[in-house]
Amino acid sequence: MSALFESFEVIPAVDMQDGDVVQLVQGERGTETQYGDPVTAAKRWVEAGAETLHLIDLDGAFEGERMNASAVDAIIDAVDVPIQLGGGIRTVDDAASLLDRGVDRVILGTAAIENPDLVAELAELYPNRIIVSLDAADGEVVVSGWTESTGVDPAVAATRFADYGACGILFTDVDVEGKLEGVQSTVTARVVDAVDIPVIASGGVASLDDIQTLQTTGAAATVVGTALYEDKFTLADAMKICESD
Repeated sequence: MSALFESFEVIPAVDMQDGDVVQLVQGERGTETQYGDPVTAAKRWVEAGAETLHLIDLDGAFEGERMNASAVDAIIDAVDVPIQLGGGIRTVDDAASLLDRGVDRVILGTAAIENPDLVAELAELYPNRIIVSLDAADGEVVVSGWTESTGVDPAVAATRFADYGACGILFTDVDVEGKLEGVQSTVTARVVDAVDIPVIASGGVASLDDIQTLQTTGAAATVVGTALYEDKFTLADAMKICESD
């Protein structure tokens, strides 16, 4: 299907803040629900059949420097599936240290928007290992932990970063993120249609129907957090949808 995924995947999220797994509502600090130890969560999802894990250092995303490095290191040592990691990765050295440590793919968000050349440089050094995160609210890309709007259309931005060498786009619909009210597929489909590289959809998944909806957009995978932690469905049931693709 793509260089990153053989078929559509459901990827559990392990978002970390102050050393705990949390899920935020629309990315806002103060809305978090805690779900315990990151390593325990990572092992749980791998044991449940996850083929990839999605790790985000939320402290890094907000503060600009990685704050949960010890938890990331422990997860790398504890599981044997590909890991993609974002949050607080701002420089070539930041990305290189993670990729050399055992992270399979790094996710660049704010740094990519502010310095697109960083994507090109890293993509040349680490082919097929650099994902660009585009988070959109009200139809515009937002940065700095979803706190600042850029005025940029996400489909336009996705095209730009594909040209810079990104191996995939992580697209998050902030308008529905963490609310458990369902997905909005229109903007996701626009991003998918704009590029030839895989798009990983994120935000709003509350049911198995939502997963099917995102699958029909042509996305290569979807990241799911709150719905899995709140037992809205099992990872096994979600994966059955992927297998029926």
